[in-house]
Amino acid sequence: MNKKASAKGKRVNKSAYAPETRLIWGKSFTPKWDYSHHVVPPISSSSTFRLSTTKRGAKGFIEFAHHADDFTVQSKAPIYIYDRLGEPNKDMLEENLTTAEHGECAVTFATGMAAVSAVCGILLGSGSEIIAHKMLYGCTYSLFKNWLPRYHIKVTWVDFNDHKALNKAISPQTRLLYFETPVNPTMELIDIRKVVEIAKRQNSHRSKAHQILTAVDNTFATPFCQRPFEQGIDFVIESLTKGLLGFGTDMGGAVIGPSWSYDRLLLYRKDFGGVLGAKSAWPILVYGLPSLAVRFTQQMKTAQLVAEFLEHDKRIGLVNYPGLESFNQRALAQSQMQNYDGDFAPGTMMYFIPKGKTPQERHRKANRLVNYIAGNSYTMTLAVSLGNIRTLIEHPASMTHSSIPPEEQLKRGIHPGGIRLSIGLEKAKDIIHDLKKALSKM
Repeated sequence: MNKKASAKGKRVNKSAYAPETRLIWGKSFTPKWDYSHHVVPPISSSSTFRLSTTKRGAKGFIEFAHHADDFTVQSKAPIYIYDRLGEPNKDMLEENLTTAEHGECAVTFATGMAAVSAVCGILLGSGSEIIAHKMLYGCTYSLFKNWLPRYHIKVTWVDFNDHKALNKAISPQTRLLYFETPVNPTMELIDIRKVVEIAKRQNSHRSKAHQILTAVDNTFATPFCQRPFEQGIDFVIESLTKGLLGFGTDMGGAVIGPSWSYDRLLLYRKDFGGVLGAKSAWPILVYGLPSLAVRFTQQMKTAQLVAEFLEHDKRIGLVNYPGLESFNQRALAQSQMQNYDGDFAPGTMMYFIPKGKTPQERHRKANRLVNYIAGNSYTMTLAVSLGNIRTLIEHPASMTHSSIPPEEQLKRGIHPGGIRLSIGLEKAKDIIHDLKKALSKM
């Protein structure tokens, strides 16, 4: 890196600038890579890196995942060896994610589920217990239901909004409290501060080695709408595929956590191999994260109008969107979901159910509506992702959450007629126009 660029980077007080600006520029001058003459960081296309001497190679291996405070021989810049250990695009993205989330460190993974697995992998072991909210994303449910028990990790399901039940469920083996907020797909909110408070109260009687940690999947909200670290959470999981990228072109996941977890997460990624590719890290770094604020600001305006339209349509029985006055957790939403300026930021996701005399009738209506949209709508697409610049609609009971048995879905809050809608950047009037046509065919 040239001396002028390096000096300029040191002179700039980045904390004096708005978070939205820092999403665009990140750490413009970073020892992760010498790109001082590039306005946009170049993409790395090498899976392995040249080492000038065996001594340099040995030093790189010594330094990998060894960031303790008393470790004094670390190089000024990383010694890159092999993509699975580290690579410039990923490293720069991780720096910027740490800033966006107001966390202490971030480690990226190939997918959101790889990130969920990593949190469990570094915090849980045979004989330990995870307590999870009763409703989770279908693949997370499958991981907890089908795989963790194989490693003799107990999974206990509790309603995290029943604080007495949550507190009572905690046992000496409990090591992790895990939840989503907003919950996928129902949009139920979990009071982050209350969960943190329960963990702290329990931890006051525990040794350091047996502390209970907290983790939240923040994918629906993204750091633009909600920063759980500000409310005391220990770990945040993000699916980079969704709102943080926003364009539906690449997959990725991230764990943002306390600084002590950094080396453990790096080692887990190295050994289990769920590595985010450079060609997937680059678009998230270059145009996903920098455009997050402007995308979500516009998408939320549209989401509010669409939610109000659905709420006033007599053919719809329920609309769950935190921006609506009728949302039954409105006060919590306003206190918990805020943008970087402290303004209410209810997000881009909603969940609604058609009217019907029976669950079966509502299910049939939901299928007709979604199928009509799949074949006839210009502004909406039947697809299972979310946070995209294109509006996406899906039927959770038969799609994203189908790994949960139907009887369990009902117990956990998923209605057979429920529809999940992720609002994009289209004009609100155009989305509403297509919804009107679909509702007439329902």
